[in-house]
Amino acid sequence: METRARYILIGSFALAVLLAGFGFVYWIKTLGGFGQRAVYDVRFEQPVSGLTAGAGVLFNGIRAGTVTRIDLNPNNPKQVTAAISVDPQTPIRADTQVDITYLGFTGAPAIALKGGSAQAPRLTSENGHPAVLIAAPDAGRSLTESAQETLRRVDDILKQNAEPLHTAITGIATFADMLGRNSQRVEGLIGGLENLAGTGAPKQGPAIYDLAAATAFPQIAKTIKGHLVVPDPSAIILFDTQKILIRSGAGTYTNVNAAQWADNLPKLLQARIVQSFENAHQLSAVSRPLEQLTAEYRLELAIRSFQIMLEPSPNAVVDVTARLVSDKGVVAGARMFTASIPAKSTEAADAVAALNQAFSQVAGEIVVWTVGAI
Repeated sequence: METRARYILIGSFALAVLLAGFGFVYWIKTLGGFGQRAVYDVRFEQPVSGLTAGAGVLFNGIRAGTVTRIDLNPNNPKQVTAAISVDPQTPIRADTQVDITYLGFTGAPAIALKGGSAQAPRLTSENGHPAVLIAAPDAGRSLTESAQETLRRVDDILKQNAEPLHTAITGIATFADMLGRNSQRVEGLIGGLENLAGTGAPKQGPAIYDLAAATAFPQIAKTIKGHLVVPDPSAIILFDTQKILIRSGAGTYTNVNAAQWADNLPKLLQARIVQSFENAHQLSAVSRPLEQLTAEYRLELAIRSFQIMLEPSPNAVVDVTARLVSDKGVVAGARMFTASIPAKSTEAADAVAALNQAFSQVAGEIVVWTVGAI
């Protein structure tokens, strides 16, 4: 008898532990886990294919809770209500939008909550009943259903326009048959047009030149922990071009024959300034502006001169102003950088070599000044 009582006690204990485990899993699955949770009802006025209890709830793409219950309204066959349990810190407001999204390759459905204005009131329960969110009319429509609806509409359009389409296809077939029967005449007509236009061997395009970034800098003990962005430089329309400009003594401009920059000058200058900072290895990060990243400093550049001056002798002139602005809007410094390098001639190779040397000097000075200001 004593042995049987011991077995009964052990079996009862094991059963109690098993039931407690099932209860814990059910609590985690349905009520959302540890800590306080906020409960809402989400009302759909159309079918929600595949949505089940335990599905995820996303707010702006971030998991915020789970679906705890799915109910059908016996008085309204079209209405489905899903009870959700979310983190109470989730900013669900009166104008929060509700949709159904499908996760990953498996396509598991989840409730997606989106945004809402900061001025809208928070949703709160009334008389002990959860606050209600109303889903959009087309929420829950799967990709397959949308495709089927689109195909039905296309089919309706084709039915309504069957006669005009038949007429158009018949006309195209007649025209193609006419071209086939008169192919020799068409070829002769095209040949005559080519002779009239004087077409010949294609002309060779202009030579494409790039700017050279600065590479030589004074070394410092360690890298400065600062992030700098370089927005698009400002420039008048004269310099916002791929042309390599030449300025005469009278103040008029021409361009170097059969040569151009690899990109519009402001874009090209911006890229090579960023590359110059990267070559210096003195800041932790330098880039163009990125929407998802706020930099500590912004280097605003303006192109004032970037051309070959003919008088008193050919020389390359590069004149760039720089302004360093912190993320608080405070101007940390501003300066103008100028370089003038003699050019052997106004031929493309000589002009570009002189402009590259002048730009490299200016870019190096900008890097050194900016690092010092930061």
